[in-house]
Amino acid sequence: MQRIKAYHAHVYYAADTLEQARLLCEEAVKLFDVQMGRMHQRPVGPHPDWSCQLSFGPQMVAVMLPWLVINRKGLVVFMHPVTGDDLVDHRDYAIWMGHSRPLNLAGFGG
Repeated sequence: MQRIKAYHAHVYYAADTLEQARLLCEEAVKLFDVQMGRMHQRPVGPHPDWSCQLSFGPQMVAVMLPWLVINRKGLVVFMHPVTGDDLVDHRDYAIWMGHSRPLNLAGFGG
């Protein structure tokens, strides 16, 4: 089994939910040992929507997963482990909160 080095939770939003997403991500940073990425206002990488990445160690997944489930308030959240194989991490190990969205995996060889 591949060793999980970290997790990424990508919070998806649109223009009308940008502030809600910002508050969610900033609250996560205040409460937990997580790092917040930029608030992208365009699709970035494989993500089809605007998004912000929360990064955290594997020891935090048991805290972050239920916290995001309860606090996302309708936002879609895509979470995946970081194992060193981006294609597999995004395609096979995906955890979706809300409706899944089609990812553009071409950059990972998928």
